[in-house]
Amino acid sequence: MMGDSDDGTQRVRIAVAGGTGLAGAHVVAIARRRGHDVVSLSRRGGVDLVSGAGLREAIAGAETVIDVSNVGSMKTEVSVSFFAGATRNLLSAEARSGITHHLALTIVGADAAPDGYYAGKLTQERLIEGGDVPWTILRATQFHEYAALMFGAVKVGPLHAAPRARVQPIAVREVAEHLVELAEAGPAGRVTELAGPQEESLADMVRSYARAIGHRGPMPEISLPGAFGRAQRGGLLLPKPGAILGSQTFDEWLDALPDR
Repeated sequence: MMGDSDDGTQRVRIAVAGGTGLAGAHVVAIARRRGHDVVSLSRRGGVDLVSGAGLREAIAGAETVIDVSNVGSMKTEVSVSFFAGATRNLLSAEARSGITHHLALTIVGADAAPDGYYAGKLTQERLIEGGDVPWTILRATQFHEYAALMFGAVKVGPLHAAPRARVQPIAVREVAEHLVELAEAGPAGRVTELAGPQEESLADMVRSYARAIGHRGPMPEISLPGAFGRAQRGGLLLPKPGAILGSQTFDEWLDALPDR
C-alpha cells in the first residue's frame, strides 16, 4: 500500500482497464482526486486487452485492477470473444504480477437475457469467479447515456424508433464513485447491485433525449426482438429489492446536457 491520503483514505495503486471510455474516464478522475496512483489501460496507451500486448508491463506495481472495458457490439459472438479474451488476459497478467484485487463492472439482470451483449458479461463473470485473483463483481443498471445509444442504434428505415422497455438508469459518475469505494474496501465477491433512483420508460427517455438534441421527426414505439427485448419489457433487467440507489434522475441528467 502507498499510505494514507489527506482525508484518511488508504491509497491504492489502481490500474483501470478501459480507462479512456465513458465509465473509465470517470473512474480514473475520481480515483486520482481521492489520492490514488492510477494507470489507465487503453489501446492509445499501448495496451491491448484482447491480445494481451503491453498488459503485464502496464499493471506492474499495481495492487488493484478495475475493469470497465467495453465492446460496442450486441452480437453474441463478438461480445463473448471480447470479454473472454480480455478477462483471461487480465487475470493471467494479474496473477503473475501479484495483483490482490480484480474489480469488474457488469450488468443487472444479465442472466435474465443471456444472449447478445449480455452473454459476454456472463462469460466475464464466470471467468472471474473461477480465477485465482481475489475479486469483486458489481452489477449496475444502464447509464443515462443509454437513451442516446438507443436513439442512434434503433431505427425503422430512416426513422428513429423508441424501444419499449422498463429501465432504472443511473449516472455514470455515481457508478464510478462506487467502484472506487469498492476498490478501497478490498475484495468482497458479489456485492449489492447499484441502480438509478427510479424506474423509467425507455421509450420516453429516448424521445426526451431526441427532443433535447433538436430532433423533431416522428418516433414510432417498437418492441425489440428476442430474449433481450422480452426481458426489458417484462422488467427482468430491473434491480432486485435492496439495491443501492443513486441520486441523479434521468431528467436531471438531461437538463445538465450541454446546449446543442
